[in-house]
Amino acid sequence: MSESGPHRFRTHYTVAEAKALLPQVRHWLVRVVQSRDRLEKVEQRLESLRGLHNDLGGAQVNEWVRLLCDLKRNLMEFHRRDIQLKDLDRGLVDFPAIRDGKEVFLCWEQGEDDIEFWHDLDAGYGGREKL
Repeated sequence: MSESGPHRFRTHYTVAEAKALLPQVRHWLVRVVQSRDRLEKVEQRLESLRGLHNDLGGAQVNEWVRLLCDLKRNLMEFHRRDIQLKDLDRGLVDFPAIRDGKEVFLCWEQGEDDIEFWHDLDAGYGGREKL
């Protein structure tokens, strides 16, 4: 990872560095999706109880807080490293990089075996080009 001059991102990955992080990225994605899905179920359960004038404290709210903390902790794994989680449902991830002196993203989508694409910062998924 390099840190360099006046760029949008403070951290830039080489292709090799980004590829080396893929096992961890896959793990974090699974954890984020699991936390989000469980959190949504707990929120639905709490919402259904709210209308019935039930006590919403105790174990149910504690579970909601714990799941929210798990979700935040796993999202922070991406944030701390300047790795961009662009679409959680698709598992779309961008790694800031420098290519030919220009700041770009190395692009990876869950289900792809390796990092094989890049795109300009503002181009998005549609602008992906083969490395």
